[in-house]
Amino acid sequence: MKKVGIIVGSVRPNRRSMQVANWLKVQLKKSTKVQFDIIDLKEVNLPMMDEPKIPYLGLYVHEKTRKWSELVQSYDGFVFVFPQYNWGYPAVLKNAIDYLGKEWQGKPVSLVTFGGHGGSQAQIAMKLVVTGLKMAALPVDLQINLLPDDSTATADRKLNTYNTQAALLKTAFENELS
Repeated sequence: MKKVGIIVGSVRPNRRSMQVANWLKVQLKKSTKVQFDIIDLKEVNLPMMDEPKIPYLGLYVHEKTRKWSELVQSYDGFVFVFPQYNWGYPAVLKNAIDYLGKEWQGKPVSLVTFGGHGGSQAQIAMKLVVTGLKMAALPVDLQINLLPDDSTATADRKLNTYNTQAALLKTAFENELS
């Protein structure tokens, strides 16, 4: 079975990203062809980039980087789940991406953003990154409207209005990875 990592791209206290990732995993686990796992950058816990050589060489000095590389290589594709911060993506997500190079190439990716306006600007900015990494952008990305002061219950109700789009994302990964 193919594996797709759902990367939680925020480490803030009281973050909404984990709620969104957990909801998405429930929607995607209905697949019989692809296994979806959550990869929490808070647990990966990479320091700000401290590798001395450029990532595309793959000559990693630090054990933490080698483990991150092995984890990324063990997956066939990715969903990046992240909020929009100041019209862009969170630094922790970009840092985790920047640690590696060739590990990302050719892997299908979808962007699931959220915010008061769905995270559209963060998605535009991240699309430049995944294109530069030569990832295979899927035709399905989600932009989820959630407000910072939404209660957990309100956010759950809002997330469930995107179930149909999540089903399309599941199908896109199944088709891409078959």
